[in-house]
Amino acid sequence: MLEMQSTSIAPWHVCYYPIPNRFQFHHLHLSKKYTNSTISSCYQSLTILTHSPNTSSFSHTNSCSEEQEKASSNNNNNKHNASYPRQNDAFMKQLYSSIETSKTQNPKIPNKKGKGEPESAVISTSMWWAKLKAAVGQNINLEGLACAASVVTRDKHLVLPHVFVPDIRHIDWAVLRREGFQGVVFDKDNTITVPYSLALWSPLDSSMERCKSVFGNNIAVFSNSAGLLEYDPDGRKARALEYAIGIRVIRHKLKKPAGAAEEIERHFGCESSKLIMVGDRPFTDIVFGNRNGFLTVLTEPLSLAEEPFIVKQVRKLEVALVKRWSKKGFKPTSHRLLPDTMQCVKDPQIL
Repeated sequence: MLEMQSTSIAPWHVCYYPIPNRFQFHHLHLSKKYTNSTISSCYQSLTILTHSPNTSSFSHTNSCSEEQEKASSNNNNNKHNASYPRQNDAFMKQLYSSIETSKTQNPKIPNKKGKGEPESAVISTSMWWAKLKAAVGQNINLEGLACAASVVTRDKHLVLPHVFVPDIRHIDWAVLRREGFQGVVFDKDNTITVPYSLALWSPLDSSMERCKSVFGNNIAVFSNSAGLLEYDPDGRKARALEYAIGIRVIRHKLKKPAGAAEEIERHFGCESSKLIMVGDRPFTDIVFGNRNGFLTVLTEPLSLAEEPFIVKQVRKLEVALVKRWSKKGFKPTSHRLLPDTMQCVKDPQIL
């Protein structure tokens, strides 16, 4: 008996025929009622099937008992099982029973990402973290802080604008166009809109229309919120702003003042030295503009009511440093297209 078991059961695992995926043989325990003779007869059937040149001959194999053949013939109408060996119904019941037992004894391993949490909870947490990161990042400009250290120690002149005005109504766009400038780049928040608003600040409507009439479509927004890949990856904010104010928003990868002006130059099709950078932050808009050769225009903030507390404090420090260095005689680098910067400044009441 022991010798028969070793010769009949061992090859059971090496004999190959297609097995449906649902038949999981892990932890399979056969009932004691399946004797060695039954297993041996089934093994002979499989051997005949394996060595047969025609797989269709398998249905004519008479290796199991008549009783087993009758039991399996009841399932012939099932198309899914038509191409597999006929099996004893009791054997299949035992097989399914062992599978169900295996499932209960081996529960599903939880997802690695959520450590057992539902996938929806993981997605919700990721979205919450992305929004928090965007909010913190827009209020605390790490790139600006790193650049500020360099400005304070070595490049104080970079923070000083070529032109300082209360707002864009004081800029004579026609003079700038006549002197050879080809386009204007605006910051968004507190330069042409109040913080977190998509609408152009209404008192600036007439000046913006004059700017459009002079420069045509060569006007764009370059912001650390809308259009920045980190906080606006799908461009939704940029498209919303473009629709609201009718001005193109340049998509870019790095926050001002970091990075070069490649995206801007590609957008306008000219060198940055022929463009005007208008913004309200000395250590972001003005430093970025001066580093890349723009004519820089610093405006006062349109509204401080909506600004976060930390931004207000940083702004106060920036303005104090600009005033201090200006009094000490520091000056911005002269721009070759506009040596006399005061000629583009006007009274907003004079059209």
